[in-house]
Amino acid sequence: MDLSSTPSATPSLTTVRDFFCPCPLGVEDLLAEELRGIGAEAVSVTRAGARFRGTIETALRVCLWSRVASRVLLQLATFEAPSPEELYAGALSIPWEEHLDVSRTLAVQANLSASRMTHNVFAALKVKDAIVDRQREACGGRSSIRPVRPHVKVDLHLRRDLATVSLDLSGEALSNRGYRVQGGEAPLRENLAAAVLLRAGWQEIARRGASLLDPMCGTGTLLIEGALIAGEIAPGLTRRYYGFIGWKQFPSEVWSRAVREAEIHAAAKRPQIPRIVGGDADPRAVAAALANAAATGLTDVIEVDGRSITELAPPVGVEDGLVVINPPYGHRMGRNGDLKALYTTIGLRLRQTFSGWRAAVLVEQDDLGHRLGLRAHKMHRLYNGALPVRLLHFNVGPAAVRARKEGAASHKVATHADAPDLRNRLRKNLRHLGRWARREGVTCYRVYDRDLPDYNFALDVYEDWALLQEYDPPSEIEQAAARRRRDAAFAVVRELLGLEQSQLFFRLRERQRGSRQYTRRALLGELREAREGGLRFLVNPSDYLDTGLFLDQRITRSLVREQAQGRRFLNLFCYTATATVCAVAGGAVSSTSVDLSRTYLAWGKENLALNGYDGSMDPRSGTHRLVQSDCLRWLAGAAGERNTRFDLVYADVPTFSNSRQMEGTFDVQRDHVTLLAAVAGVLAPEGVVLFSTNKRRFRLDEERLLMEAGLYVRDITARTIPPDFARRAAAHRCWILHASR
Repeated sequence: MDLSSTPSATPSLTTVRDFFCPCPLGVEDLLAEELRGIGAEAVSVTRAGARFRGTIETALRVCLWSRVASRVLLQLATFEAPSPEELYAGALSIPWEEHLDVSRTLAVQANLSASRMTHNVFAALKVKDAIVDRQREACGGRSSIRPVRPHVKVDLHLRRDLATVSLDLSGEALSNRGYRVQGGEAPLRENLAAAVLLRAGWQEIARRGASLLDPMCGTGTLLIEGALIAGEIAPGLTRRYYGFIGWKQFPSEVWSRAVREAEIHAAAKRPQIPRIVGGDADPRAVAAALANAAATGLTDVIEVDGRSITELAPPVGVEDGLVVINPPYGHRMGRNGDLKALYTTIGLRLRQTFSGWRAAVLVEQDDLGHRLGLRAHKMHRLYNGALPVRLLHFNVGPAAVRARKEGAASHKVATHADAPDLRNRLRKNLRHLGRWARREGVTCYRVYDRDLPDYNFALDVYEDWALLQEYDPPSEIEQAAARRRRDAAFAVVRELLGLEQSQLFFRLRERQRGSRQYTRRALLGELREAREGGLRFLVNPSDYLDTGLFLDQRITRSLVREQAQGRRFLNLFCYTATATVCAVAGGAVSSTSVDLSRTYLAWGKENLALNGYDGSMDPRSGTHRLVQSDCLRWLAGAAGERNTRFDLVYADVPTFSNSRQMEGTFDVQRDHVTLLAAVAGVLAPEGVVLFSTNKRRFRLDEERLLMEAGLYVRDITARTIPPDFARRAAAHRCWILHASR
């Protein structure tokens, strides 16, 4: 067929055409409302998108102004395509010479469903072949293929053998605003972030001058989208690439006029942007959020600082606004069991400090949403990519208290006045243990540990702050009752200790299995300094199962320090190397600290440096070495080295470990003889081993240890349990082992 003389039928700018805008599932109604506001006609909602009719100018304004659309597709043709040949013929009939110059590049994307053809790439190739074949006939040449950012991108949608061929005017997803110069882990797409804010009523909240706060802001997407919405700034102004730029029918003067109007509107409305504040415990996220805000030119209206979720409170001078939070769901970031404390902390902070505010929280699982302890007055179902999530809306404050009262029915909402037993017990413990701590110079100690059956908590004081740990309540305890007791515990602890909200940390403590006991739980807090026996240690109140300083091993560490003078020290399962610091401070001539976690070894290196000692991460050199290895594997290698012998060994052994870096698993009951026999292989003739475990009902096999390792055993548990842990039996078990009596 000769196409070279086919007359041009390029439609005018006033021609009304058919368009389709895909969008994330669950926001179709928001998209339809946007389209009507921009001037689109005949808007109809479909699953994950909306159709409309309008001029090219209308479509360009949708590209510039839509906050929730993913793309804008100009439909060129629809035809039956049950076979590759019919797909090719239908695509060939489209006058591509009206749309694409041979000097411009091309890409074709295909999406197939419920059709006889099932291979996306093959279908895209058939359409590409039709396009370039028609170009050769009509123009004597053809376009080159460029998969990324071509001049023209063609979209094929084939469903039930019905093909729709369109031009992708957006070129790439409209969610790529162009301001994300620094990414992060599990970021929220920009158009979904905008949908979250629109669902939460941010437009109306911003108009009355109230603030937006995102305390887990990550790379700042919600903050930036919030500023764009509040300032009525077109989200497309920050983009530099669109699919219509290389289209032959692109009306550049129409686009330039639309952009100028948007810029003038943004300048006029910018002063109305209220205070927008973000925070994140990860300094890398803070840096990324600030960089992304700078890319939009919004650094003067967006504040971001490094703060823990445990410090969540309204910005100074702000009494009203919207708190929006997208916490980890437990997929790419965190795990379900690890996140319960995070969600509980979020709920506590909202209830305690945000009376009169509105809050919106994205959650995936009901059990995590329930941990917030607030009753949602509204819920929207959304999709974060392919992941179904729910956006929960809360009115925080008196309305929330009434809702809890109604939901609790016959129960009262607990306050510190409703918990006299807890109040009296804490006051008594603080008086008794406080005297002991001051007398002994102890600044970090346990005040309360499940003393009362109704208050399943442990409370540790660390100088000028405290950590409240809740043991996961039994399944028979209803969540409302557990929440009331938690609120009461917070109120009583803060009052009796005289703490600000930022000085009281919370964590849910569950039984951990395998390597989870040493994995990071969430990005909540930061390293703080604690003192013990004149030494300084870095502790983290929120992010891990333990803070980095086992308080129940305080006396054991002092024994290490007493016995270390002039000795070669080995610390197995060294964790954050606190015992190593004590040994070095006690005069150890050398030390080797072994652990499988590089994170904890780096933490141990900082602990050494904090006390003026140099730790080496090189396993072959250094007076004080930190070695990343499975302890059993390392001992097997060290036993063959004649110069590797130790006078003092400390092994505070985990109950169980199944790290992916290990060969097999480690169970302290099953494997302690094997471990200690291997320790005997690196023990100097007069060497001593301090062995400890917190496994309940652990039984040390003294007979096998003597027969297989030649080690004699003396139980020193009673000597090593400090007074603040004496109220509960068996905080740990501890023995001294040596090769001769």
